Amino acid sequence: MSNLNNEPRKRLLALDTSTAVLGVAVTDGSGLLHEINASGERNHSVHLLPIIEQALQAAAVTADKIGGIAVGIGPGSYTGTRIAVTAAKTLAWAWNVPVTGVSSLHALAWGGYHAAAAQREDAVQAGQESAPGTAGPDWIIPLIDARRGQVYTALFAADGDKPPRRLAADAIRLMADWVQELAERLTEAAQEGRMPGSLWFVGETGLHGTAESLAPLTGAGNVRTLPYELEGRWTGFLAEAGVYEASGELHALIPNYTQLSEAEANLRRSSEGSLKTR
Repeated sequence: MSNLNNEPRKRLLALDTSTAVLGVAVTDGSGLLHEINASGERNHSVHLLPIIEQALQAAAVTADKIGGIAVGIGPGSYTGTRIAVTAAKTLAWAWNVPVTGVSSLHALAWGGYHAAAAQREDAVQAGQESAPGTAGPDWIIPLIDARRGQVYTALFAADGDKPPRRLAADAIRLMADWVQELAERLTEAAQEGRMPGSLWFVGETGLHGTAESLAPLTGAGNVRTLPYELEGRWTGFLAEAGVYEASGELHALIPNYTQLSEAEANLRRSSEGSLKTR
């Protein structure tokens, strides 16, 4: 899309529906104006537009004051991710503003680490643990369940209040294999003198963050888990920080599924089978 509105506007609308949480936030370049995170039944297609309207009204922002849209492009729920991406592209076209596709795992990692840091600070103030030492940046491992022992995950390093720095790409991985890979990465880090202060597993940790699941990491580092539900603000903050590039080319914005959906995989297998019989 060309001929973008060049009027300087700082407010950003952020959307993410890649998980069970429907996250919508309005930011203004310096902080959060309003945020709505609706969790529960995954019926995002019904509730997304009304919640966007509610968030804009609560932030006292009209559509003509929106300078851009940030949207979580996954990985996560196939259907959920498509809902937010489609809505973002439609609104960007209607409002003549650029759209920024943001990794949902990156947003989950930043939000989860922020919650973890706050939890740790509370524990230090309560005398339940000592202040962090002088080890390297913490590692953040976001987790979204992908069923069959798999997770959507990645690896980031925390750097103070800045957006987490990516160390491994977004992907769908077998959790057992991923933990082994992390253990190998820790061994290499120890040999190079750059061990992380802590390893934080954040997100959907109930199934994949158990002691049994993380057993290969025992003794390899300070391993912690924190259940955390994605908040829409972090999608907006990543876009504002310039980590992901805004674009007016709406057709170039596509969800990051990291793999074919079951229906797509079945269709491809069917097509391949048809070709082989000719």
